[in-house]
Amino acid sequence: MDADWATIVLRFALYADLALLFGVPLAATWLLRVDANLATYWGRVTASVAAAGIVLSVMGLLVTVRTMMGAESYLAIDGETLRMIVTGTGLGIAWQVRMLALLVCLLACVAPRQSRAIRIVLPVAAAVALATLAWGGHGVMNEGPRRAIHLPVDIVHLLAAGTWVGALAVFVSMSSPNRAGTAGSVAELSRAASGFAHAGAGIVVLLAVTGVANYILVAGPRLSGLLSTRYDGLLLAKLALFCAMLGLAAINRYRLAPRLAQGVHRRDDGAAVVALRRSLRCESACAMIVLWLVAWLGTLSPGH
Repeated sequence: MDADWATIVLRFALYADLALLFGVPLAATWLLRVDANLATYWGRVTASVAAAGIVLSVMGLLVTVRTMMGAESYLAIDGETLRMIVTGTGLGIAWQVRMLALLVCLLACVAPRQSRAIRIVLPVAAAVALATLAWGGHGVMNEGPRRAIHLPVDIVHLLAAGTWVGALAVFVSMSSPNRAGTAGSVAELSRAASGFAHAGAGIVVLLAVTGVANYILVAGPRLSGLLSTRYDGLLLAKLALFCAMLGLAAINRYRLAPRLAQGVHRRDDGAAVVALRRSLRCESACAMIVLWLVAWLGTLSPGH
């Protein structure tokens, strides 16, 4: 079966957008506690990301409705069918919740930068928006108690992934040449890199546990024939990239972050910043490919 590339691209864009919308404010405000200038910059970016999320969600709904109707074009979509899907299905209700959450995010972004809206309301609303993506994945294919387990596992997996993606985005920004050009900004980067160790470990544990649980709930506890279908091949590729990200994160924590701290202390941090920047960019590239694979996997049945 040929891949539906338009749907995959749209799903990828929505995953990346909502992961950044949730993860960036959470990382910048609570986990890394960046300085005011960087927080202001990310506040402006977050507003754009929230607006993009609304546009992508509307596009995603239209694609879904067209697929469910089997319509030849989007002009063939009738209002009654659209209303029925939006108000009468779990996917449609999740879409409504997401749109409301994204509007709350937009309102929070125009609040004063140090207000409670930015610090609390924005991450919470973004978490709700990101969590609604679980209703477009394999977590809704089960019924009864199995579904009651699978959906929360999917949601925790999404939130953990969003936190990692958001933290990477902030780190990449902090390590960029135009931001890591002064002793103060490099010291801020070093402090953030060293302080993220415990939170990063927790994120990895959550991703690993929920990832294994997801695999068991979707495909069953099997190891034979893992390359017999496209779904299995993509899943193994995702696992390989996740392991690569773990390796890069370990290098950052145990080698590059201490090296940067020593460089800051000795006032000779140029090479350390460059090394950390390269590693963070490689890790971010892996993360984007993982999101692409997740978007693709969501369009396939486990046995195909």
